[in-house]
Amino acid sequence: MANVVVVGAQWGDEGKGKIVDWLSERADVIARFQGGHNAGHTLVVDGTVYKLHALPSGVVRGGKLSVIGNGVVLDPWHLMREIETIRAQGVQISPETLMIAENTPLILPIHGELDRAREEAASTGTKIGTTGRGIGPAYEDKVGRRSVRVADLADDATLEARVDRALQHHNPLRRGLGIAPVDRDRLLADLRQIAPQVLEYAAPVWKVMNEKRRAGKRILFEGAQGALLDIDFGTYPFVTSSNVIAGQAATGVGIGPGAIDFVLGIVKAYTTRVGEGPFPTELEDADGQRLGERGHEFGTTTGRKRRCGWFDAVLVRQTCATSGVNGIALTKLDVLDGFETLRICTGYALDGEVLDYLPTAAEQQARCVPVYEEMPGWSETTEGARSWADLPANAIKYVRRVEELIQCPVAMLSTSPEREDTILVTDPFAD
Repeated sequence: MANVVVVGAQWGDEGKGKIVDWLSERADVIARFQGGHNAGHTLVVDGTVYKLHALPSGVVRGGKLSVIGNGVVLDPWHLMREIETIRAQGVQISPETLMIAENTPLILPIHGELDRAREEAASTGTKIGTTGRGIGPAYEDKVGRRSVRVADLADDATLEARVDRALQHHNPLRRGLGIAPVDRDRLLADLRQIAPQVLEYAAPVWKVMNEKRRAGKRILFEGAQGALLDIDFGTYPFVTSSNVIAGQAATGVGIGPGAIDFVLGIVKAYTTRVGEGPFPTELEDADGQRLGERGHEFGTTTGRKRRCGWFDAVLVRQTCATSGVNGIALTKLDVLDGFETLRICTGYALDGEVLDYLPTAAEQQARCVPVYEEMPGWSETTEGARSWADLPANAIKYVRRVEELIQCPVAMLSTSPEREDTILVTDPFAD
């Protein structure tokens, strides 16, 4: 059976939640492979709105196995609160439906404290725009070999040793930032208290995933954020702390790259970004305001207003290449309804040249001036369209031009937050 990776192909907030939910109905396993609870997915199922941050989107679908992979950093206290919230909405969650990799690093309270202190201490212009939830420091501890991982919760002596190693690093940092030393006993007590709840879901995910694959189960790999926030290929340093591109799906759950059969890139019909960093097509005029209002552009996790701009074909072509995207799901086409003229970025003017890619250096990124081509808009509505026949001629022309410029076909088209309002062109799960 085909296994599908879903990645955001812009700066996140592309509408992955709806698409993953749409696909998860046909999948057997849905696995989160990177990121933390700094990213949010909003699902609308039969009129009920679910807001997920740590849990895979598949949890709202009965009879599916949802997996939190080792590529994720996990705040156990947030996870338990989220489980209770979703249960209150009538969703059944148990160790039969949710599994956490034993080698998943934990986000501790000290990580959030460090995250926020660093951002507050940063001077204007050097702030990353972090959510302050400890994601970056947790990944730092993972790479620094001082993480507390899920498996460590099962043995008290190991837990104490892991905490002591972490504090050897964190307490000097805290002194430098003017933060009080960590209360070791309190931290250990909190971890011991949460341990049984987390361990209930712990499992050797790599083993289970490979068994599922050999059994012919359909696996849906779910990414967080967007490829332009990738630690290596994003707009560094204004990026997240993990690899977001599709190649991380294999590493993030412990399965070989040959298990990936189709990569679906989620792309908004325009462009948005939350937080700091370069944004060549950003609009600070009435058109930008209109996109934000019509698209309800506020972050699921933070509530922060998203910056809005025209569609950037250069960036999407680039992310399609780095993630090996086979097809895109184009979302929020209906937000463009009523615009008399639409613009698409086809290149960047920089130092007398026109580039067909975003340069790596941050200084050059900041000076890139978008080169646009214009297309006629449409006055008809596309909201709720479920077939090509329901779309205005100019909307179809816009979609076709996007395909040409990003050198990747549209596999799905989303025309509202409702999961049924989707036009399927190519089935990612087709054998």
